[in-house]
Amino acid sequence: MRSEQPFSQRLTGYLQNVDYRAAFEPAEREALFRLRYRCYRREETIKANLEERFSDAYDEMDNCWLFGIYLDDQLVSSIRFHVISPSAKRGPAYDVFPDIIPRMIDNGLTVIDPTRLVVERRMTELYPELPYVTIRAAFMAAEYYEAEYMLATVRREHQAFYMRYFGFEKLCDPRPYPSLLKPISLLAANMPEKRDQVVDRFPIFHSSFTERRMLFESSPLHRFLRQDDHERRFEDKTRRVSA
Repeated sequence: MRSEQPFSQRLTGYLQNVDYRAAFEPAEREALFRLRYRCYRREETIKANLEERFSDAYDEMDNCWLFGIYLDDQLVSSIRFHVISPSAKRGPAYDVFPDIIPRMIDNGLTVIDPTRLVVERRMTELYPELPYVTIRAAFMAAEYYEAEYMLATVRREHQAFYMRYFGFEKLCDPRPYPSLLKPISLLAANMPEKRDQVVDRFPIFHSSFTERRMLFESSPLHRFLRQDDHERRFEDKTRRVSA
């Protein structure tokens, strides 16, 4: 049985050969949608379709990021996440959990809503650590956007992984989820509280300010974080200091 420390070292070693790419071009996005389809069909969580691709209207929202993760220039995994905030009250979790997420946003919080995490099957067998490498993209987004919470909308059998390794807490039991055949539960991690714990345990989740800027500011979606969000956060911090 492998010890945790060598595992952490192996994770960090991946970054030398990993490239995180936001997908904007049609060909890039299509490759991600087809990878999704293969992975979801393997798990029997979606129905087959003639196009052999899996996408939905949430992919087209202007607060949505689609990332492909490349190992040695080969697509190995993908993740989608929405930055849900008072200026962008839209995203999968916002719609599926209307009794929970809207209340958080109305209280001025920003949450990262990762979905569609998939890893190419044969690469999973070769590199079982790839799910951690993939989740890192959403973790960096949570830091960049100063999100108070990162969500995990997962099947019941995946809850333990997120709760044990990342400190997520369950907010509700599984319920029906758009376009999926299996119910999904909602977990959440308080990022200001959990971030350092996760980085200490898995140093791969550390990222520099420069790396985050290169990922999120050099793209068409940079316009998403609007000026009113910056102003709101400044006012919130000022009130906390004054108190």
